Amino acid sequence: MLVTRNCGQTLWEAMLPPQYEQLPAALAAVDALLDDPAFFAPYRAHFSELSGRPSIPLETYLRMMFLKFRYRLGYESLCAEVADSISWLRFCRIPLGTRVPHPSTLEKITSRCGPRVIRALNEALLARAGKARVLKTDKVRVDSTVVEANVAYPTDSGLLAKAIARIAVLTANIHAAGAASRTKVRDRRRSARARAHQIAAHLRKRTEEAKGEVLAVTGELAGLCDKNIAEAKVLLRNARRYAARQGDAVPGRLLAAIADLDTLLGRAARIVAQTRTRLAGDTPESATRLVSLHDPDARPIKKGKLSAPVEFGYKGQVGDNAEGIVLDYSVDEGNPADGTLIGPAIKRMKDLLGRAPRAVTADRGYGEAKVDKELTGLGVTKVVIPRKGKPGAARRELEHSRSFRKLVKWRTGSEGRISQLKHRYGWGRTLMDGRAGAETWCGLGVLAHNTVKISQLIAARSAAAAAASRPEVPAIVTPATATTSPAAAASPPAARATGPPGRAGTITAVA
Repeated sequence: MLVTRNCGQTLWEAMLPPQYEQLPAALAAVDALLDDPAFFAPYRAHFSELSGRPSIPLETYLRMMFLKFRYRLGYESLCAEVADSISWLRFCRIPLGTRVPHPSTLEKITSRCGPRVIRALNEALLARAGKARVLKTDKVRVDSTVVEANVAYPTDSGLLAKAIARIAVLTANIHAAGAASRTKVRDRRRSARARAHQIAAHLRKRTEEAKGEVLAVTGELAGLCDKNIAEAKVLLRNARRYAARQGDAVPGRLLAAIADLDTLLGRAARIVAQTRTRLAGDTPESATRLVSLHDPDARPIKKGKLSAPVEFGYKGQVGDNAEGIVLDYSVDEGNPADGTLIGPAIKRMKDLLGRAPRAVTADRGYGEAKVDKELTGLGVTKVVIPRKGKPGAARRELEHSRSFRKLVKWRTGSEGRISQLKHRYGWGRTLMDGRAGAETWCGLGVLAHNTVKISQLIAARSAAAAAASRPEVPAIVTPATATTSPAAAASPPAARATGPPGRAGTITAVA
Protein backbone atom coordinates (compact mmCIF):
# COMPACT_ATOMS: atom_id res chain seq x y z
CA MET A 1 0.00 0.00 0.00
CA LEU A 2 1.31 3.42 -0.97
CA VAL A 3 2.27 5.79 1.85
CA THR A 4 3.42 9.23 0.74
CA ARG A 5 3.93 11.19 3.95
CA ASN A 6 4.90 10.38 7.52
CA CYS A 7 2.86 10.85 10.67
CA GLY A 8 2.81 14.10 12.59
CA GLN A 9 5.04 15.37 15.35
CA THR A 10 5.80 13.03 18.23
CA LEU A 11 6.10 13.88 21.91
CA TRP A 12 9.90 13.65 21.75
CA GLU A 13 10.03 16.30 19.00
CA ALA A 14 7.80 18.62 21.03
CA MET A 15 10.35 18.46 23.86
CA LEU A 16 13.29 19.55 21.68
CA PRO A 17 14.72 23.07 22.06
CA PRO A 18 13.84 25.45 19.19
CA GLN A 19 17.35 25.43 17.70
CA TYR A 20 17.03 21.72 16.88
CA GLU A 21 13.98 22.35 14.71
CA GLN A 22 15.96 24.29 12.11
CA LEU A 23 17.72 22.49 9.28
CA PRO A 24 21.08 23.59 7.84
CA ALA A 25 20.63 26.07 5.00
CA ALA A 26 21.60 23.60 2.24
CA LEU A 27 19.27 20.87 3.51
CA ALA A 28 16.46 23.37 4.09
CA ALA A 29 16.63 24.47 0.43
CA VAL A 30 16.56 20.84 -0.77
CA ASP A 31 13.74 20.02 1.65
CA ALA A 32 11.60 22.83 0.27
CA LEU A 33 12.32 21.70 -3.31
CA LEU A 34 11.39 18.05 -2.67
CA ASP A 35 8.22 18.96 -0.78
CA ASP A 36 6.08 18.62 -3.90
CA PRO A 37 3.40 15.93 -4.53
CA ALA A 38 4.60 15.70 -8.16
CA PHE A 39 7.48 13.51 -6.98
CA PHE A 40 5.04 10.88 -5.69
CA ALA A 41 3.21 10.40 -8.99
CA PRO A 42 5.82 8.13 -10.72
CA TYR A 43 5.55 5.57 -7.88
CA ARG A 44 1.77 5.16 -7.95
CA ALA A 45 1.88 2.52 -10.70
CA HIS A 46 4.08 0.29 -8.50
CA PHE A 47 2.03 0.40 -5.29
CA SER A 48 -1.62 -0.19 -4.48
CA GLU A 49 -3.53 2.74 -3.05
CA LEU A 50 -5.71 0.67 -0.69
CA SER A 51 -4.38 -2.86 -0.11
CA GLY A 52 -1.12 -4.57 0.77
CA ARG A 53 1.61 -3.98 3.28
CA PRO A 54 2.21 -0.25 3.84
CA SER A 55 5.36 1.05 2.20
CA ILE A 56 7.76 3.41 3.88
CA PRO A 57 6.72 7.04 3.26
CA LEU A 58 7.90 8.13 -0.16
CA GLU A 59 9.03 11.50 1.18
CA THR A 60 11.39 9.60 3.49
CA TYR A 61 12.63 7.36 0.67
CA LEU A 62 13.34 10.26 -1.69
CA ARG A 63 15.27 12.24 0.91
CA MET A 64 17.30 9.23 2.02
CA MET A 65 18.25 8.43 -1.59
CA PHE A 66 19.29 12.06 -2.03
CA LEU A 67 21.59 11.80 0.99
CA LYS A 68 22.98 8.50 -0.30
CA PHE A 69 24.06 9.90 -3.66
CA ARG A 70 24.94 13.36 -2.37
CA TYR A 71 27.42 12.03 0.19
CA ARG A 72 28.37 8.70 -1.52
CA LEU A 73 27.09 6.43 1.25
CA GLY A 74 26.20 2.75 1.18
CA TYR A 75 22.76 1.61 2.21
CA GLU A 76 23.91 0.39 5.63
CA SER A 77 26.06 3.45 6.37
CA LEU A 78 23.24 5.73 5.16
CA CYS A 79 20.76 4.26 7.63
CA ALA A 80 23.33 4.43 10.42
CA GLU A 81 24.15 8.09 9.70
CA VAL A 82 20.48 9.07 9.51
CA ALA A 83 19.72 7.32 12.80
CA ASP A 84 22.65 9.14 14.44
CA SER A 85 21.75 12.70 13.34
CA ILE A 86 18.76 14.72 14.51
CA SER A 87 19.01 17.11 11.55
CA TRP A 88 19.09 14.23 9.05
CA LEU A 89 16.14 12.57 10.83
CA ARG A 90 14.14 15.78 10.50
CA PHE A 91 15.24 16.23 6.88
CA CYS A 92 14.10 12.68 6.03
CA ARG A 93 10.78 13.32 7.82
CA ILE A 94 11.38 10.47 10.28
CA PRO A 95 9.73 11.21 13.66
CA LEU A 96 11.97 10.90 16.70
CA GLY A 97 11.47 7.63 18.53
CA THR A 98 10.59 5.70 15.35
CA ARG A 99 12.85 3.31 13.46
CA VAL A 100 14.85 4.24 10.39
CA PRO A 101 13.92 2.15 7.31
CA HIS A 102 15.99 -1.02 6.85
CA PRO A 103 18.66 -0.92 4.13
CA SER A 104 17.07 -3.85 2.29
CA THR A 105 13.81 -1.89 2.03
CA LEU A 106 15.58 0.95 0.22
CA GLU A 107 17.33 -1.52 -2.10
CA LYS A 108 14.10 -3.31 -2.98
CA ILE A 109 12.21 -0.13 -3.83
CA THR A 110 15.10 1.11 -5.97
CA SER A 111 15.44 -2.10 -7.98
CA ARG A 112 11.69 -2.70 -8.18
CA CYS A 113 10.70 0.64 -9.67
CA GLY A 114 13.50 0.77 -12.23
CA PRO A 115 14.89 3.44 -14.55
CA ARG A 116 11.55 4.75 -15.89
CA VAL A 117 10.52 6.01 -12.47
CA ILE A 118 13.89 7.69 -11.96
CA ARG A 119 13.64 9.39 -15.36
CA ALA A 120 10.13 10.58 -14.46
CA LEU A 121 11.51 12.02 -11.21
CA ASN A 122 14.18 13.92 -13.12
CA GLU A 123 11.55 15.29 -15.51
CA ALA A 124 9.39 16.40 -12.56
CA LEU A 125 12.42 18.14 -11.04
CA LEU A 126 13.14 19.99 -14.29
CA ALA A 127 9.48 21.00 -14.51
CA ARG A 128 9.75 22.35 -10.96
CA ALA A 129 12.83 24.36 -12.00
CA GLY A 130 10.92 25.70 -15.00
CA LYS A 131 8.09 26.91 -12.79
CA ALA A 132 10.63 28.65 -10.55
CA ARG A 133 12.11 30.34 -13.66
CA VAL A 134 15.65 29.11 -13.05
CA LEU A 135 15.93 26.75 -16.05
CA LYS A 136 17.78 28.17 -19.05
CA THR A 137 17.70 26.26 -22.34
CA ASP A 138 19.30 28.72 -24.77
CA LYS A 139 22.48 26.65 -25.18
CA VAL A 140 23.34 23.02 -24.38
CA ARG A 141 26.58 21.06 -24.43
CA VAL A 142 26.71 17.28 -24.82
CA ASP A 143 29.50 14.80 -24.09
CA SER A 144 29.88 11.05 -23.57
CA THR A 145 31.81 8.95 -21.07
CA VAL A 146 32.16 5.39 -19.81
CA VAL A 147 30.26 4.30 -16.72
CA GLU A 148 32.23 1.37 -15.35
CA ALA A 149 30.36 -1.77 -14.33
CA ASN A 150 30.97 -3.31 -10.92
CA VAL A 151 33.27 -6.03 -12.30
CA ALA A 152 36.88 -7.02 -11.85
CA TYR A 153 39.22 -6.91 -14.83
CA PRO A 154 37.94 -9.83 -16.93
CA THR A 155 40.21 -12.57 -18.25
CA ASP A 156 39.16 -15.84 -19.89
CA SER A 157 40.81 -17.93 -17.19
CA GLY A 158 39.34 -15.85 -14.38
CA LEU A 159 35.80 -16.04 -15.78
CA LEU A 160 36.11 -19.81 -16.29
CA ALA A 161 37.32 -20.33 -12.71
CA LYS A 162 34.45 -18.19 -11.37
CA ALA A 163 31.93 -20.15 -13.44
CA ILE A 164 33.22 -23.46 -12.08
CA ALA A 165 33.03 -22.19 -8.49
CA ARG A 166 29.54 -20.77 -8.97
CA ILE A 167 28.24 -24.03 -10.47
CA ALA A 168 29.55 -25.92 -7.44
CA VAL A 169 27.76 -23.55 -5.04
CA LEU A 170 24.40 -23.72 -6.84
CA THR A 171 24.46 -27.50 -7.18
CA ALA A 172 25.15 -27.76 -3.44
CA ASN A 173 22.15 -25.48 -2.77
CA ILE A 174 19.88 -27.65 -4.92
CA HIS A 175 21.04 -30.80 -3.13
CA ALA A 176 20.51 -29.11 0.24
CA ALA A 177 16.91 -28.36 -0.77
CA GLY A 178 16.32 -32.10 -1.36
CA ALA A 179 16.17 -32.07 -5.19
CA ALA A 180 18.12 -34.45 -7.49
CA SER A 181 20.03 -35.88 -4.55
CA ARG A 182 21.28 -38.88 -6.56
CA THR A 183 22.59 -36.75 -9.46
CA LYS A 184 26.23 -36.03 -8.79
CA VAL A 185 28.18 -33.06 -10.08
CA ARG A 186 31.89 -33.14 -9.39
CA ASP A 187 33.29 -30.17 -7.49
CA ARG A 188 36.19 -28.99 -9.67
CA ARG A 189 37.02 -25.85 -7.72
CA ARG A 190 40.35 -27.16 -6.48
CA SER A 191 41.43 -28.16 -9.98
CA ALA A 192 40.42 -24.75 -11.33
CA ARG A 193 42.28 -23.01 -8.52
CA ALA A 194 45.45 -25.03 -9.20
CA ARG A 195 45.38 -24.11 -12.89
CA ALA A 196 44.80 -20.45 -12.05
CA HIS A 197 47.95 -20.56 -9.91
CA GLN A 198 49.83 -22.15 -12.81
CA ILE A 199 48.78 -19.31 -15.10
CA ALA A 200 49.99 -16.74 -12.57
CA ALA A 201 53.36 -18.53 -12.29
CA HIS A 202 53.77 -18.67 -16.09
CA LEU A 203 52.88 -14.99 -16.48
CA ARG A 204 55.70 -14.01 -14.13
CA LYS A 205 58.24 -15.54 -16.56
CA ARG A 206 57.42 -13.01 -19.33
CA THR A 207 58.77 -15.18 -22.15
CA GLU A 208 57.30 -16.40 -25.42
CA GLU A 209 57.24 -19.96 -24.11
CA ALA A 210 55.24 -18.82 -21.10
CA LYS A 211 52.53 -17.41 -23.39
CA GLY A 212 52.06 -20.80 -25.01
CA GLU A 213 51.88 -22.47 -21.60
CA VAL A 214 49.26 -19.96 -20.45
CA LEU A 215 47.10 -20.71 -23.49
CA ALA A 216 47.45 -24.43 -22.86
CA VAL A 217 46.35 -24.11 -19.22
CA THR A 218 43.46 -21.85 -20.27
CA GLY A 219 42.34 -24.60 -22.67
CA GLU A 220 42.39 -27.09 -19.77
CA LEU A 221 40.19 -24.70 -17.74
CA ALA A 222 37.74 -24.49 -20.65
CA GLY A 223 37.61 -28.31 -20.72
CA LEU A 224 36.89 -28.46 -16.97
CA CYS A 225 34.10 -25.92 -17.34
CA ASP A 226 32.62 -27.89 -20.26
CA LYS A 227 32.45 -31.03 -18.11
CA ASN A 228 30.83 -29.11 -15.25
CA ILE A 229 28.23 -27.65 -17.60
CA ALA A 230 27.32 -31.08 -18.98
CA GLU A 231 26.90 -32.58 -15.50
CA ALA A 232 24.98 -29.55 -14.21
CA LYS A 233 22.50 -29.77 -17.10
CA VAL A 234 21.54 -33.30 -16.00
CA LEU A 235 21.14 -32.06 -12.43
CA LEU A 236 19.02 -29.15 -13.63
CA ARG A 237 16.67 -31.44 -15.56
CA ASN A 238 16.17 -33.75 -12.58
CA ALA A 239 15.69 -30.80 -10.19
CA ARG A 240 12.93 -29.43 -12.40
CA ARG A 241 11.19 -32.80 -12.38
CA TYR A 242 11.38 -32.88 -8.59
CA ALA A 243 9.94 -29.35 -8.36
CA ALA A 244 7.09 -30.29 -10.71
CA ARG A 245 6.19 -33.29 -8.53
CA GLN A 246 6.16 -31.12 -5.40
CA GLY A 247 3.69 -28.64 -6.90
CA ASP A 248 2.81 -25.79 -4.58
CA ALA A 249 4.85 -27.32 -1.76
CA VAL A 250 8.17 -26.67 -3.50
CA PRO A 251 10.32 -24.27 -1.44
CA GLY A 252 11.07 -20.87 -2.91
CA ARG A 253 14.82 -21.19 -2.37
CA LEU A 254 14.84 -24.28 -4.58
CA LEU A 255 13.07 -22.44 -7.40
CA ALA A 256 15.51 -19.56 -7.05
CA ALA A 257 18.52 -21.92 -7.17
CA ILE A 258 17.12 -23.66 -10.28
CA ALA A 259 16.59 -20.33 -12.04
CA ASP A 260 20.08 -19.10 -11.09
CA LEU A 261 21.70 -22.32 -12.30
CA ASP A 262 19.86 -22.16 -15.61
CA THR A 263 21.05 -18.58 -16.20
CA LEU A 264 24.59 -19.41 -15.09
CA LEU A 265 24.93 -22.38 -17.46
CA GLY A 266 23.98 -20.24 -20.43
CA ARG A 267 26.56 -17.59 -19.54
CA ALA A 268 29.24 -20.17 -18.76
CA ALA A 269 28.71 -21.75 -22.19
CA ARG A 270 29.21 -18.31 -23.79
CA ILE A 271 32.45 -17.85 -21.87
CA VAL A 272 33.73 -21.25 -23.00
CA ALA A 273 32.86 -20.42 -26.62
CA GLN A 274 34.61 -17.04 -26.59
CA THR A 275 37.64 -18.61 -24.87
CA ARG A 276 37.96 -21.23 -27.58
CA THR A 277 37.64 -18.48 -30.20
CA ARG A 278 40.57 -16.64 -28.64
CA LEU A 279 42.62 -19.85 -28.35
CA ALA A 280 42.06 -20.41 -32.07
CA GLY A 281 43.74 -17.08 -32.80
CA ASP A 282 40.66 -14.94 -33.38
CA THR A 283 39.36 -12.02 -31.31
CA PRO A 284 35.76 -12.24 -30.02
CA GLU A 285 33.49 -9.38 -31.04
CA SER A 286 33.37 -6.74 -28.33
CA ALA A 287 29.67 -6.10 -29.00
CA THR A 288 28.79 -9.63 -27.84
CA ARG A 289 31.68 -10.46 -25.53
CA LEU A 290 30.68 -11.42 -21.99
CA VAL A 291 32.91 -9.81 -19.36
CA SER A 292 30.99 -10.74 -16.20
CA LEU A 293 28.84 -13.57 -14.88
CA HIS A 294 26.59 -11.29 -12.83
CA ASP A 295 26.40 -8.31 -15.24
CA PRO A 296 25.72 -9.71 -18.73
CA ASP A 297 25.13 -6.29 -20.34
CA ALA A 298 28.57 -4.83 -19.57
CA ARG A 299 30.87 -4.57 -22.58
CA PRO A 300 34.50 -3.62 -23.29
CA ILE A 301 34.70 0.00 -24.50
CA LYS A 302 37.65 1.84 -26.02
CA LYS A 303 37.70 5.64 -25.59
CA GLY A 304 41.34 6.32 -26.45
CA LYS A 305 42.56 6.96 -22.90
CA LEU A 306 46.24 6.32 -22.25
CA SER A 307 45.57 5.44 -18.61
CA ALA A 308 42.74 3.01 -19.47
CA PRO A 309 42.85 1.82 -23.10
CA VAL A 310 39.86 -0.48 -22.51
CA GLU A 311 37.12 0.09 -19.93
CA PHE A 312 34.33 -2.32 -19.05
CA GLY A 313 30.81 -1.06 -18.53
CA TYR A 314 28.34 1.19 -20.36
CA LYS A 315 28.44 4.30 -22.48
CA GLY A 316 26.85 7.29 -20.79
CA GLN A 317 25.96 10.67 -22.27
CA VAL A 318 25.24 13.93 -20.46
CA GLY A 319 23.74 17.16 -21.76
CA ASP A 320 23.75 20.24 -19.49
CA ASN A 321 23.03 23.95 -19.80
CA ALA A 322 24.88 27.11 -18.84
CA GLU A 323 23.82 26.81 -15.17
CA GLY A 324 25.19 23.27 -14.92
CA ILE A 325 21.77 21.57 -14.75
CA VAL A 326 21.74 18.21 -16.50
CA LEU A 327 18.88 18.39 -19.01
CA ASP A 328 19.28 14.87 -20.39
CA TYR A 329 21.27 11.70 -19.74
CA SER A 330 21.42 8.24 -21.28
CA VAL A 331 23.11 4.91 -20.60
CA ASP A 332 23.67 2.59 -23.58
CA GLU A 333 25.01 -0.92 -23.94
CA GLY A 334 28.28 -1.29 -25.82
CA ASN A 335 30.01 1.54 -27.63
CA PRO A 336 27.60 3.14 -30.13
CA ALA A 337 28.88 6.04 -32.22
CA ASP A 338 28.52 9.46 -30.58
CA GLY A 339 26.71 10.86 -33.60
CA THR A 340 23.82 8.42 -33.14
CA LEU A 341 23.17 9.57 -29.55
CA ILE A 342 22.96 13.35 -29.73
CA GLY A 343 19.85 13.55 -31.94
CA PRO A 344 17.63 11.47 -29.62
CA ALA A 345 18.95 13.48 -26.65
CA ILE A 346 17.96 16.83 -28.19
CA LYS A 347 14.57 15.38 -29.15
CA ARG A 348 13.96 14.32 -25.54
CA MET A 349 14.87 17.84 -24.39
CA LYS A 350 12.48 19.33 -26.93
CA ASP A 351 9.62 17.03 -25.90
CA LEU A 352 10.19 17.77 -22.21
CA LEU A 353 10.77 21.52 -22.37
CA GLY A 354 8.47 22.33 -25.30
CA ARG A 355 11.25 23.87 -27.40
CA ALA A 356 14.63 22.93 -28.80
CA PRO A 357 17.80 24.63 -27.50
CA ARG A 358 18.95 27.62 -29.54
CA ALA A 359 22.57 26.41 -29.70
CA VAL A 360 24.04 22.92 -29.27
CA THR A 361 27.75 22.16 -29.02
CA ALA A 362 29.75 18.96 -28.65
CA ASP A 363 33.26 17.65 -29.30
CA ARG A 364 34.71 16.43 -32.60
CA GLY A 365 33.47 12.88 -32.02
CA TYR A 366 29.98 14.12 -32.93
CA GLY A 367 31.21 16.10 -35.97
CA GLU A 368 29.28 14.80 -38.98
CA ALA A 369 27.22 16.57 -41.61
CA LYS A 370 24.23 14.33 -40.95
CA VAL A 371 24.34 15.26 -37.26
CA ASP A 372 24.16 18.97 -38.12
CA LYS A 373 21.25 18.29 -40.46
CA GLU A 374 19.42 16.22 -37.84
CA LEU A 375 19.77 18.88 -35.15
CA THR A 376 18.72 21.65 -37.51
CA GLY A 377 15.62 19.64 -38.37
CA LEU A 378 14.77 19.47 -34.67
CA GLY A 379 14.77 23.26 -34.43
CA VAL A 380 18.33 24.03 -33.29
CA THR A 381 19.38 27.33 -34.89
CA LYS A 382 23.10 27.07 -34.19
CA VAL A 383 25.06 23.78 -34.26
CA VAL A 384 28.65 24.22 -33.05
CA ILE A 385 30.41 20.88 -33.55
CA PRO A 386 33.89 20.72 -35.14
CA ARG A 387 33.96 18.29 -38.08
CA LYS A 388 36.09 15.17 -38.24
CA GLY A 389 38.99 15.12 -40.66
CA LYS A 390 40.29 18.08 -42.66
CA PRO A 391 37.52 20.63 -43.29
CA GLY A 392 37.13 22.62 -46.50
CA ALA A 393 37.81 26.32 -46.86
CA ALA A 394 34.23 27.42 -46.10
CA ARG A 395 33.95 25.09 -43.11
CA ARG A 396 37.36 26.18 -41.83
CA GLU A 397 36.31 29.81 -41.99
CA LEU A 398 33.14 29.01 -40.04
CA GLU A 399 35.02 27.08 -37.36
CA HIS A 400 37.51 29.95 -36.97
CA SER A 401 34.79 32.53 -36.42
CA ARG A 402 34.61 34.22 -33.03
CA SER A 403 31.14 32.98 -32.05
CA PHE A 404 31.99 29.40 -33.06
CA ARG A 405 35.22 29.36 -31.09
CA LYS A 406 33.50 30.93 -28.07
CA LEU A 407 30.95 28.11 -27.86
CA VAL A 408 33.65 25.50 -28.46
CA LYS A 409 35.56 26.86 -25.47
CA TRP A 410 32.40 26.80 -23.37
CA ARG A 411 31.86 23.16 -24.38
CA THR A 412 35.02 22.10 -22.57
CA GLY A 413 33.12 22.65 -19.32
CA SER A 414 31.21 19.43 -20.00
CA GLU A 415 34.40 17.56 -19.08
CA GLY A 416 34.21 19.12 -15.63
CA ARG A 417 30.52 18.31 -15.35
CA ILE A 418 31.17 14.63 -16.12
CA SER A 419 34.10 14.63 -13.69
CA GLN A 420 31.84 16.01 -10.96
CA LEU A 421 29.22 13.34 -11.68
CA LYS A 422 31.87 10.65 -11.54
CA HIS A 423 33.59 11.75 -8.35
CA ARG A 424 30.63 13.05 -6.34
CA TYR A 425 27.44 11.43 -7.65
CA GLY A 426 28.29 7.82 -8.46
CA TRP A 427 28.88 7.93 -12.21
CA GLY A 428 32.39 6.53 -11.77
CA ARG A 429 31.06 3.00 -11.21
CA THR A 430 27.54 1.64 -11.13
CA LEU A 431 26.81 -0.71 -8.24
CA MET A 432 23.64 -2.10 -9.85
CA ASP A 433 23.85 -4.90 -12.42
CA GLY A 434 22.52 -4.81 -15.98
CA ARG A 435 21.77 -1.89 -18.23
CA ALA A 436 18.52 -1.15 -16.37
CA GLY A 437 20.44 -1.11 -13.08
CA ALA A 438 23.12 1.17 -14.52
CA GLU A 439 20.49 3.56 -15.86
CA THR A 440 18.74 3.59 -12.47
CA TRP A 441 22.02 4.25 -10.67
CA CYS A 442 23.09 7.06 -13.01
CA GLY A 443 19.60 8.57 -12.96
CA LEU A 444 19.68 8.79 -9.17
CA GLY A 445 23.08 10.49 -9.39
CA VAL A 446 21.68 13.06 -11.83
CA LEU A 447 18.66 13.56 -9.56
CA ALA A 448 20.90 14.36 -6.57
CA HIS A 449 23.12 16.64 -8.67
CA ASN A 450 20.20 18.58 -10.15
CA THR A 451 18.49 18.86 -6.77
CA VAL A 452 21.56 20.60 -5.34
CA LYS A 453 21.92 22.90 -8.35
CA ILE A 454 18.24 23.85 -8.63
CA SER A 455 17.80 24.42 -4.89
CA GLN A 456 20.80 26.78 -4.92
CA LEU A 457 19.43 28.69 -7.91
CA ILE A 458 15.98 29.02 -6.33
CA ALA A 459 17.49 30.20 -3.04
CA ALA A 460 19.65 32.76 -4.86
CA ARG A 461 16.68 34.01 -6.87
CA SER A 462 14.56 34.34 -3.72
CA ALA A 463 17.34 36.25 -1.95
CA ALA A 464 17.74 38.60 -4.92
CA ALA A 465 13.98 39.21 -5.08
CA ALA A 466 13.88 39.92 -1.34
CA ALA A 467 16.78 42.36 -1.62
CA ALA A 468 15.13 44.14 -4.54
CA SER A 469 11.85 44.53 -2.65
CA ARG A 470 13.51 45.88 0.47
CA PRO A 471 13.25 49.74 0.66
CA GLU A 472 16.45 51.72 0.53
CA VAL A 473 17.67 52.91 3.92
CA PRO A 474 18.89 56.54 3.98
CA ALA A 475 22.17 57.14 5.71
CA ILE A 476 23.11 60.05 8.01
CA VAL A 477 26.77 60.88 8.24
CA THR A 478 27.86 62.40 11.53
CA PRO A 479 30.31 65.25 11.19
CA ALA A 480 33.92 64.52 11.87
CA THR A 481 35.58 65.97 14.95
CA ALA A 482 38.43 68.43 14.91
CA THR A 483 40.93 65.66 15.61
CA THR A 484 40.27 64.04 12.25
CA SER A 485 43.34 64.32 10.07
CA PRO A 486 43.13 65.80 6.54
CA ALA A 487 44.07 62.43 5.05
CA ALA A 488 41.25 60.68 6.93
CA ALA A 489 38.77 63.38 5.92
CA ALA A 490 39.76 62.95 2.26
CA SER A 491 39.42 59.16 2.36
CA PRO A 492 36.18 57.43 1.28
CA PRO A 493 33.46 57.07 3.93
CA ALA A 494 33.78 53.27 3.93
CA ALA A 495 37.43 53.56 4.86
CA ARG A 496 36.67 55.94 7.79
CA ALA A 497 33.78 53.90 9.17
CA THR A 498 35.88 51.74 11.46
CA GLY A 499 34.84 52.72 14.93
CA PRO A 500 31.78 51.65 16.89
CA PRO A 501 28.51 53.58 16.44
CA GLY A 502 28.61 57.11 17.92
CA ARG A 503 32.30 57.64 17.27
CA ALA A 504 33.56 60.51 15.13
CA GLY A 505 33.54 59.72 11.40
CA THR A 506 31.16 56.75 11.58
CA ILE A 507 28.14 56.21 9.32
CA THR A 508 24.95 55.59 11.20
CA ALA A 509 21.98 53.98 9.41
CA VAL A 510 18.54 55.21 10.40
CA ALA A 511 15.82 52.59 10.12
